[in-house]
Formats: sequence, structure tokens, C-alpha cells
Amino acid sequence: MRVEYREEPCRSALNRVRGMPFAWSLNPYMGCAHRCTFCYVRAFEARADRPWDDRYGASIRVKPNVAEVLRRELGRSSWQREPVAIGAATDPYQPAEGRYRLTRACIEAFAEAASPFSIITRGPLVVRDVDVLAEAARRAEVSVTFSVPTLDHEIWRRTEPGTSPPRQRLRALSMLVDAGIDARVGMAPILPGLSDRRELLAEVVREARAAGATGIWANLLYLRPGTREHFLAALERDWPELLPEYERLYRRGAYLPRSETDPVRTRVRALARSHGVRDRRREPLEPPAVGEQLQIAAM
Repeated sequence: MRVEYREEPCRSALNRVRGMPFAWSLNPYMGCAHRCTFCYVRAFEARADRPWDDRYGASIRVKPNVAEVLRRELGRSSWQREPVAIGAATDPYQPAEGRYRLTRACIEAFAEAASPFSIITRGPLVVRDVDVLAEAARRAEVSVTFSVPTLDHEIWRRTEPGTSPPRQRLRALSMLVDAGIDARVGMAPILPGLSDRRELLAEVVREARAAGATGIWANLLYLRPGTREHFLAALERDWPELLPEYERLYRRGAYLPRSETDPVRTRVRALARSHGVRDRRREPLEPPAVGEQLQIAAM
């Protein structure tokens, strides 16, 4: 797919967020070339009357002045240095970052302001910025989460068509940990009947641990309108035998009931314990060190 990049200066960089584990977010880009079939942002695009189907990811909106605006916002006397999530609505290390370097510029702004932030990404390009990440981590709390729902090649290829292979992400994670950066794994979304199989969950936990991940959390697929239609169409194409079960599971809404989600999260925790990992959901992460164990947390 040919991707169009549109430069659209922004008026604000930081976004107030409600109903999420973080209060503020930052997205240097809007739209994502990864085109994951399960991406929850498709639902927001559908609500905003923007392309959410197969056209999603064909047009990326670039905020060329985002770092400049961010510096002004971080410099305000009213800014309380609350944690900011980078990449909540788009991957900050999608291919556009190689050209525009906006995520790197934003990290530099956070470092200058000694303001904490976290990043979530599927992009190994993050290793390019290990120097500015390490500098920012010396001044404030910083973490990077690599999204690794599964290591199964076929599931990855069909559901994350524009992303790098998951094991490349784990290699990138290892490089960040070696540089003293808090780097974690997010197993999300886990797909019922596909990536929720015990052996596949165990593979991710085992290899995340071997890479030195400082934490790990798991979350299952949720399907809001926009995401739902696209994902189910892709499911019917790739795994038609699973379509009736998904229609049953999600007949009541976007979220699975706890009777479906709790067993999977319990399974992940049990796998973690079997690898010598303790549950640290309620304990703050210390700066990463050799041999530090994984944190299991629900998103």
C-alpha cells in the first residue's frame, strides 16, 4: 500500500485522557502504517468519519511542530510533571519516524523538563534513540513497552501486516535493558482461540524474560464499532471457522466478560510464576537491573 504523509501543524501536543491508566497522552503522528486488523484506533477514526477500514494507514498526519509545542506546554508553571503516554493512538516508531524524527525530538523535550513519560511501540526503531532515552531516564521515570501479543509467525503476519517481526522487538527490548532503560512487554491484544493457547502464551513469557524485560502485562481483544467490522471481516477471511465463536463472545458489546478474560490473565500469571517471576502489580518498578523479574499487570 502506498502511504501519503500530510504535514499538519498542531495547536497542542498533550492530550487529556479519561478512562485509561494514564492521564495524558502524546501522539507525534495520527494514523498508523502498521494497519493491525485489531487496532482499537479504527473505532475512533470511524467515529470521526475518517477511513477506518482497509484504507486506514494509507494517510498519515504528521505534526511537524509537535516538539516545539510540547516544550511550551512542559514549561508552563501549571504543569505538574504527570506521566505522559506516548503512542496511545498511533505507533510513535512507525516508518514515518525514520524520516521526521518527531518522537526523538519529543523525548529530548521531556528530558529537558525532567518530566516522566512512557512509550508503547511495535517498532524496533526505538533503539536509535537509546541515548536520549537514557538521558531522560536519569532525570525522570521513563519506560518503554513493546507490544508483543504473540510470537506465532502466521498470527503475526495476518493480524499485524505492517509491523516488524515480534522477535525483532524483543531484540530491541534487550538492547534498551542493556542501556539501563525500563523496558517491558505488553501482551495485547490476546486473541481468543488464536493467541490465547497456553503454549503460545508461555513462549512470549519465556522469551520476554530471556530478553530481560522488566515487566509484562496482558490484555484481551476488545471490539468497538469500526474495529469490530474490520477485524471480523479479516477473521472471516483468514480463520472463517472462528467467526461464529467471536460473534458469540462479543454479542453483548466491545468487551469480553470477566469469565473469559480472567482465566487467560490467571494463566499468564501462572506461567510467569513457573519461570520464577513474582506478581508485582502493586509494587513500583525499581530502575532495571540484571536479573530483575517481570511484573504482571492487567491493562
